[in-house]
Amino acid sequence: MDNIAILVATPADAEFLVRGNAEMALETEHLSLDFDRLRDGVHAVFENPARGVYYLAMVGSRRAGMMMITYEWSDWRNGVFWWIQSVFVEPTFRSRGVFKSLYKHVGDLAKATPGVAGLRLYVENSNSRAQNTYQRVGMKRTAYQMFESDFILGGQSESQISQT
Repeated sequence: MDNIAILVATPADAEFLVRGNAEMALETEHLSLDFDRLRDGVHAVFENPARGVYYLAMVGSRRAGMMMITYEWSDWRNGVFWWIQSVFVEPTFRSRGVFKSLYKHVGDLAKATPGVAGLRLYVENSNSRAQNTYQRVGMKRTAYQMFESDFILGGQSESQISQT
Protein backbone atom coordinates (compact mmCIF):
# COMPACT_ATOMS: atom_id res chain seq x y z
CA MET A 1 0.00 0.00 0.00
CA ASP A 2 1.23 3.47 -0.86
CA ASN A 3 1.76 6.17 1.76
CA ILE A 4 -1.65 7.85 1.43
CA ALA A 5 -2.58 11.13 3.11
CA ILE A 6 -6.22 12.21 3.37
CA LEU A 7 -6.94 15.94 3.19
CA VAL A 8 -10.04 18.11 3.07
CA ALA A 9 -10.30 19.44 -0.48
CA THR A 10 -10.22 23.17 -1.15
CA PRO A 11 -11.43 25.25 -4.09
CA ALA A 12 -7.93 24.85 -5.57
CA ASP A 13 -8.81 21.15 -6.04
CA ALA A 14 -12.04 21.88 -7.92
CA GLU A 15 -10.82 20.94 -11.40
CA PHE A 16 -9.58 17.55 -10.15
CA LEU A 17 -12.99 17.01 -8.50
CA VAL A 18 -14.82 18.00 -11.69
CA ARG A 19 -12.68 15.68 -13.81
CA GLY A 20 -12.99 12.82 -11.32
CA ASN A 21 -16.77 13.15 -11.20
CA ALA A 22 -17.00 13.28 -14.99
CA GLU A 23 -14.77 10.23 -15.42
CA MET A 24 -16.67 8.28 -12.76
CA ALA A 25 -20.05 9.06 -14.38
CA LEU A 26 -18.78 8.01 -17.80
CA GLU A 27 -17.15 4.83 -16.50
CA THR A 28 -19.94 3.62 -14.20
CA GLU A 29 -23.12 4.96 -15.79
CA HIS A 30 -22.05 5.80 -19.36
CA LEU A 31 -23.11 9.42 -18.79
CA SER A 32 -21.26 12.40 -20.22
CA LEU A 33 -21.97 15.19 -17.77
CA ASP A 34 -22.24 18.87 -18.61
CA PHE A 35 -18.94 20.28 -17.33
CA ASP A 36 -20.32 23.76 -16.60
CA ARG A 37 -23.17 22.35 -14.47
CA LEU A 38 -20.76 19.93 -12.76
CA ARG A 39 -18.21 22.66 -12.04
CA ASP A 40 -20.95 24.86 -10.55
CA GLY A 41 -22.07 21.89 -8.43
CA VAL A 42 -18.57 21.26 -7.10
CA HIS A 43 -18.10 24.94 -6.24
CA ALA A 44 -21.53 24.98 -4.54
CA VAL A 45 -20.16 22.55 -1.94
CA PHE A 46 -17.30 24.92 -1.12
CA GLU A 47 -19.70 27.88 -0.98
CA ASN A 48 -22.04 26.14 1.49
CA PRO A 49 -20.42 23.51 3.74
CA ALA A 50 -23.87 22.29 4.85
CA ARG A 51 -24.07 20.66 1.41
CA GLY A 52 -21.09 18.42 2.09
CA VAL A 53 -17.34 18.11 2.11
CA TYR A 54 -14.83 16.64 -0.31
CA TYR A 55 -11.85 14.56 0.80
CA LEU A 56 -8.75 13.90 -1.30
CA ALA A 57 -6.38 10.99 -1.13
CA MET A 58 -2.85 12.14 -1.84
CA VAL A 59 0.07 9.91 -2.77
CA GLY A 60 3.06 12.19 -2.44
CA SER A 61 2.06 15.37 -4.22
CA ARG A 62 -0.40 13.59 -6.55
CA ARG A 63 -4.15 13.54 -6.16
CA ALA A 64 -5.00 9.83 -6.24
CA GLY A 65 -8.67 9.79 -5.30
CA MET A 66 -11.67 11.65 -3.96
CA MET A 67 -14.84 11.20 -1.95
CA MET A 68 -17.67 13.57 -1.05
CA ILE A 69 -19.73 13.30 2.12
CA THR A 70 -23.29 14.65 2.29
CA TYR A 71 -25.73 14.47 5.19
CA GLU A 72 -29.16 12.90 5.77
CA TRP A 73 -31.17 13.29 8.96
CA SER A 74 -32.70 10.06 10.31
CA ASP A 75 -35.63 10.54 12.65
CA TRP A 76 -35.59 6.79 13.40
CA ARG A 77 -32.10 7.09 14.84
CA ASN A 78 -32.21 10.73 15.94
CA GLY A 79 -28.94 11.13 14.11
CA VAL A 80 -27.29 11.88 10.81
CA PHE A 81 -26.12 9.44 8.17
CA TRP A 82 -23.08 10.49 6.22
CA TRP A 83 -23.57 9.58 2.56
CA ILE A 84 -20.45 8.65 0.61
CA GLN A 85 -20.75 10.07 -2.88
CA SER A 86 -18.61 11.09 -5.83
CA VAL A 87 -16.04 8.37 -5.23
CA PHE A 88 -13.26 8.28 -7.79
CA VAL A 89 -9.80 6.74 -7.75
CA GLU A 90 -7.35 7.50 -10.53
CA PRO A 91 -6.89 4.32 -12.61
CA THR A 92 -3.13 4.21 -11.91
CA PHE A 93 -3.83 4.17 -8.16
CA ARG A 94 -6.56 1.52 -8.08
CA SER A 95 -6.03 -1.60 -5.97
CA ARG A 96 -3.43 0.29 -3.91
CA GLY A 97 -5.51 1.17 -0.84
CA VAL A 98 -6.76 4.60 -1.90
CA PHE A 99 -10.47 3.96 -1.34
CA LYS A 100 -9.74 1.98 1.81
CA SER A 101 -7.77 4.95 3.20
CA LEU A 102 -10.53 7.43 2.33
CA TYR A 103 -13.16 5.15 3.87
CA LYS A 104 -11.16 4.57 7.06
CA HIS A 105 -10.52 8.30 7.47
CA VAL A 106 -14.18 9.21 6.99
CA GLY A 107 -15.34 6.29 9.14
CA ASP A 108 -13.04 7.32 11.99
CA LEU A 109 -14.32 10.92 11.74
CA ALA A 110 -17.94 9.74 11.69
CA LYS A 111 -17.48 7.51 14.75
CA ALA A 112 -15.84 10.39 16.63
CA THR A 113 -18.59 12.88 15.73
CA PRO A 114 -21.56 12.92 18.14
CA GLY A 115 -24.90 12.35 16.44
CA VAL A 116 -23.59 10.44 13.42
CA ALA A 117 -25.66 7.29 12.97
CA GLY A 118 -23.54 5.65 10.26
CA LEU A 119 -22.26 5.71 6.71
CA ARG A 120 -24.24 4.96 3.57
CA LEU A 121 -23.64 4.94 -0.14
CA TYR A 122 -25.34 3.86 -3.30
CA VAL A 123 -23.70 2.02 -6.14
CA GLU A 124 -24.69 1.35 -9.72
CA ASN A 125 -26.24 -2.15 -10.01
CA SER A 126 -23.73 -3.50 -12.51
CA ASN A 127 -20.62 -2.05 -10.82
CA SER A 128 -19.53 -5.31 -9.21
CA ARG A 129 -15.93 -4.13 -8.72
CA ALA A 130 -17.09 -1.24 -6.51
CA GLN A 131 -19.58 -3.47 -4.68
CA ASN A 132 -16.80 -5.94 -3.87
CA THR A 133 -14.60 -3.08 -2.64
CA TYR A 134 -17.34 -1.79 -0.34
CA GLN A 135 -17.92 -5.25 1.09
CA ARG A 136 -14.18 -5.73 1.69
CA VAL A 137 -14.05 -2.59 3.89
CA GLY A 138 -16.95 -3.95 5.97
CA MET A 139 -20.02 -2.30 4.46
CA LYS A 140 -23.16 -4.41 4.21
CA ARG A 141 -25.70 -4.58 1.40
CA THR A 142 -29.09 -3.31 2.57
CA ALA A 143 -32.57 -4.55 1.77
CA TYR A 144 -33.47 -1.21 0.18
CA GLN A 145 -33.58 -0.25 -3.47
CA MET A 146 -33.27 3.34 -4.57
CA PHE A 147 -35.98 5.22 -6.47
CA GLU A 148 -35.85 8.79 -7.72
CA SER A 149 -37.50 11.52 -9.72
CA ASP A 150 -34.53 13.26 -11.33
CA PHE A 151 -35.56 16.69 -12.60
CA ILE A 152 -32.15 17.46 -14.14
CA LEU A 153 -30.78 14.28 -15.72
CA GLY A 154 -33.72 11.87 -15.37
CA GLY A 155 -35.74 12.85 -18.42
CA GLN A 156 -32.89 13.56 -20.81
CA SER A 157 -31.09 11.34 -23.24
CA GLU A 158 -27.35 10.82 -22.87
CA SER A 159 -26.69 13.13 -25.83
CA GLN A 160 -28.65 15.90 -24.12
CA ILE A 161 -26.58 15.49 -20.96
CA SER A 162 -23.19 15.59 -22.61
CA GLN A 163 -21.19 18.73 -23.10
CA THR A 164 -21.68 20.16 -26.57
